[in-house]
Amino acid sequence: MTVINENQLTGKHVNVAMMTSGGLAPCLSCSISRLAHFWIQALKDGKIGGLTLRMYIDGYKGVLIGDSFIVPEGDWESMEALDYIGGSPIGNSRVKLTNEADCKKRGFIKDDETPLEVAAQRLMKDEVHVLHTIGGDDTNTQAAHLSKYILEKHGGKVVVVGMPKTIDNDVVPIRQSFGADTAARQGAIFFTNVVSETSANPRMLVLHEVMGRDCGYLTAKTAAYYREALDQQKFASALFPSSKASRDVHAIWIPETKFDLHAEADRLKKVMDTYGCVNVFFGEGTGVEEIVKDMEERGEEVPRDAFGHVSLAKINPGQYFAKNLSAAIGAEKTIVQKSGYFARSAAANEFDRKLISDCAKEGVATAIQGVSGCMGQDEEKEGMPIRAIEFERIKGGKPFDISETWFQEMLKDIGQTA
Repeated sequence: MTVINENQLTGKHVNVAMMTSGGLAPCLSCSISRLAHFWIQALKDGKIGGLTLRMYIDGYKGVLIGDSFIVPEGDWESMEALDYIGGSPIGNSRVKLTNEADCKKRGFIKDDETPLEVAAQRLMKDEVHVLHTIGGDDTNTQAAHLSKYILEKHGGKVVVVGMPKTIDNDVVPIRQSFGADTAARQGAIFFTNVVSETSANPRMLVLHEVMGRDCGYLTAKTAAYYREALDQQKFASALFPSSKASRDVHAIWIPETKFDLHAEADRLKKVMDTYGCVNVFFGEGTGVEEIVKDMEERGEEVPRDAFGHVSLAKINPGQYFAKNLSAAIGAEKTIVQKSGYFARSAAANEFDRKLISDCAKEGVATAIQGVSGCMGQDEEKEGMPIRAIEFERIKGGKPFDISETWFQEMLKDIGQTA
């Protein structure tokens, strides 16, 4: 590894590595494109003396097993196309460097190795000066641990500049995480089609499950964007039962609001009796505590991922709500439709492209100065500046602020008590 004695990288040949990690979000490809763009611009402007762009395949898995490639200079310009492509062009994985047992089980390290040491040796062998981690709070805090480990154990210096990817928009203290706005827009598009299922059968219950483990932002924003689109839709005369009212959002359930299924059932039965259908938007993390408690009381094992999070796909909150609500409101048919994969796999929209570009520009400047951190609008600083936020301040689980005026007005409009 080339050990950098000075923090600043000005005038030096800089070896930049990038990786994406965790679940998909509409920002991964664009983040790689924008970071590469501003590194290339820094080279053209003479701020650095040379540049190598390395991509690790499948997140931390690629770092552990040494799977990466260098982008030839002749291919740099073509990376601009990534601005308009969804998914990750270099692949993702859910790997936690501090979960030694999981890394061994999956064959990423040997029995006598530790993930942090293997990853450190890889970055040193590849002579990485700057590592850009594009992921959620787990991805970025792990990178900070890795950088600290290299410094303390090997005397090396790796600048880590993270890019906050999560459609949940739940990273403290970042105002807006990458991809959340796009995902909300895409979720609204998804339901614009799905809502027509209300006309497929009498007394239909349509449950729209939106991603968001602990934060209701995405569910709320998706509902808001859907209702904006509904306001623009033209309808036939009132003689036709399929109307704006029947296609509206009738309930929004998120982890942050008080949830009384019995009270909601009483309210929604009146909606069902009036319009012949009910449309519910709910966050995938809503009611999880109740479901987990019920499973534990029955002595069942609660499925969890490598990070210790409850595996929502396996406990199936949607089916829980379908079972308990449909009978209470007299639904003849119930469907649960999940917009998550549709929404998260989209390309970044104009709003997110602008946010990503602004953060990437500042992130490259920050890296050249030798400063590590996670890029974003710092809510806890005056004026909410885009800056490299100290990793020790980065954490997940930020709740959605239900006091937001637009959200309270939406709940009032659909007749739901917050």
